[in-house]
Amino acid sequence: MTRLATLHNSLFGALEAAAPFLIPTLARVVFLGTLFIYYWNSALTKFGEGFAGLFTPSDGAYIQVFPKVIEAAGYDFSVLTGYHTTVVFFAMWGEVILPILIVIGLLTRLAALGMIVFVIIQSVVDITGHGLGAGDIGAWFDGMPSALILDQRAFWVFLLIVLVLRGAGPLSIDRVLSRQTTATHAAAM
Repeated sequence: MTRLATLHNSLFGALEAAAPFLIPTLARVVFLGTLFIYYWNSALTKFGEGFAGLFTPSDGAYIQVFPKVIEAAGYDFSVLTGYHTTVVFFAMWGEVILPILIVIGLLTRLAALGMIVFVIIQSVVDITGHGLGAGDIGAWFDGMPSALILDQRAFWVFLLIVLVLRGAGPLSIDRVLSRQTTATHAAAM
C-alpha cells in the first residue's frame, strides 16, 4: 500500500508541478480549437463590403446586435443612431481582436475578461433579442448538459476565467514581454 501511495504521490506531484505550464497553455489551445473559429466566422458576418466594410458594419451586424430595434424600425436602418453604430463597431472588432489576443497570448488576462463580458452580453441578446426559449436557455442541475446558454456558455466562461486567473502561460507573448520587462528592471538597478 505504501508503494502505491508513493507512486500516486510522485505521479500526481509531477503533474501538479507542471500545472502552471499546462493549465493556461491547454486553456488557450482549447479556446483555439473550440471558440476561435466560431467567433471569427461570426465577426466576418458583421463587416460590410470591400475595404470600407472594415469601418462600416453590415446590415446583418445590426440585426445580430439589435434585433428588436431593427424589427421595430421595420428594417429601416436609416433610423439607427450613432450609439447603435458605435456598439456594433465595437462588437465586430471585439470578435476579431479579443480572440486573436487570447490565441497569441498577448494581454491575455484583459482579452479573456473582455471575452467574458462579450459572452454575457451575447447571451442576453440571444435570450431577449432573438427570443431563445427555455430549452435553449436551460437550467443548471437539470441533468441535461446541452443547453446553449447556461450549460455551454458556462464552460466558455470557465475557460476564460482560467485565463484571467492564470494568464497565458509560458508559451505566450505576455511571458516574453514579462521577461524583457524583468530584465530591463534588473539592469536598471
